[in-house]
Amino acid sequence: MAQKILIVDDEESIVTLLKYNIEQAGYLTDMAYTGSSALQKAGETDYDLIVLDIMLPELDGMEVCKQLRAKKMDTPILMLTAKDEEFDRVLGLELGADDYLTKPFSPREVVARIKAILRRSNREAKESDHNDIKIADLVIYPERYEATIKGEPLVFTPKEFELLLYLAQNKGRVLARDQLLSAVWNYDFVGDTRIVDVHVSHLREKIEPDTKKPVYIKTIRGLGYKMEEPK
Repeated sequence: MAQKILIVDDEESIVTLLKYNIEQAGYLTDMAYTGSSALQKAGETDYDLIVLDIMLPELDGMEVCKQLRAKKMDTPILMLTAKDEEFDRVLGLELGADDYLTKPFSPREVVARIKAILRRSNREAKESDHNDIKIADLVIYPERYEATIKGEPLVFTPKEFELLLYLAQNKGRVLARDQLLSAVWNYDFVGDTRIVDVHVSHLREKIEPDTKKPVYIKTIRGLGYKMEEPK
């Protein structure tokens, strides 16, 4: 069954362009033109991905993203914006977006990003198998994009899970922020590694017994981070 993508933008010409190209790539589409409509549709339908413009009437894209994540919806989100400011880019990712494109963009690039996000979020068939990873009370299930701590299920955004998985797969190794940025986000944010710190902070809130004294994800001053087996 074809995967379904919600396109959210108040510019009808952009929605029409994206709809055509996304459907040509083999996906089903649905449309929303306001932030409120996007929230309603996302609550009623299990979309595989949401293409979300920031500048929307009623509720902007940032608020839509924030509310979706607050409701524990882990649907991947590709944000679109006419702005090219670092603040907007980082804030969008902090709120739980999985990727970010600045207008003007080519439809091909949008489709390429969609395919990449869906592959990474495990909503498409994975090409390689991974074994479950157990680190003390933390168990990670790569194939299901799930994890538990002391048997209790954890809720992650797709990007948070990818970062956790990469740290776990490299347990005991010091990983520089630039390396994590490249491995998890797949491209450079012009040397801005703040987004890595933000996501590590989110992970710690979910897996660490005490965020002030982390035992799983250690900060290696001046270098980066390291996943360890708690002692």
